Amino acid sequence: MTVLLATFAEMPEGEPGSEALDAALDGRGIVARWVCWDDPGVDWAAADLVAVRSTWDYVKRYAEFLAWARRVEAVAPVLNGAEVFEWNIDKSYLTRLGDLPVVPTRLVDGQSSIAAAIAEFGTVVVKPRVGAGGRGLVMADHSGDPRLAALPDVPLIAQPLVPSIRTEGELSVFVLDGVAISMVRKLPAAGEIRAHEYRGATCSAVPLKHDLARLALRAVAEAQRFTGRPLDYLRVDLLRHDDAWCVSELEATEPGLYLDLLPANADPFVDLVAARLR
Repeated sequence: MTVLLATFAEMPEGEPGSEALDAALDGRGIVARWVCWDDPGVDWAAADLVAVRSTWDYVKRYAEFLAWARRVEAVAPVLNGAEVFEWNIDKSYLTRLGDLPVVPTRLVDGQSSIAAAIAEFGTVVVKPRVGAGGRGLVMADHSGDPRLAALPDVPLIAQPLVPSIRTEGELSVFVLDGVAISMVRKLPAAGEIRAHEYRGATCSAVPLKHDLARLALRAVAEAQRFTGRPLDYLRVDLLRHDDAWCVSELEATEPGLYLDLLPANADPFVDLVAARLR
């Protein structure tokens, strides 16, 4: 059985901590290799399974990425799959998650709608609907805020600034094959609100709490209701807003497994792969 792990050119050996996943796959007798998703020389049809792992340049090429995912899915099984990716890439899904507790999210398309969001929330965080790593994110506290001039000319969402990001950080729960398995805490650097390692955030493995595991599984159920199919994997990002934990994002396309902090995440991911190879 051959598994192709899709990555991108800046990380040809895979995501941080990929050696843990490589070892776990090898230990189960699964032949796997990392390949760049846009490498024209890859024979995707020769794979028994494709797992999208660290294709982290897709945000600037998302139409191309989705077209690639559809082509691959036509010749080989793909975990989660192109339809799930298409739903997940556009953050407007945050406005369509039923009664799930979600950080309030508004679609904005101009100064008037941004001003309405500011009137509703006070200080807002405005960011691209398709994006990652906080690229293009702007904070503003009034409609004439000069920081708004830095917004890219793309579809946007607006959310209230959640102060707890600076004190409690963002929690990420990993759900693999319907089981919540682990959690990491990401605390932004001083003066930042973006909880990303390359922006100086401190990341640490923390014990998974039962209430957050239950919330993550509710998120999976709601996502599956919307997408109309079971999800193979999902990372549920959470923030404490108004004294309650809320979903800030659902990562169903290419969520890092944080294998450098949680090498034990490799084993349940390999369990998932093995189950889909049967």
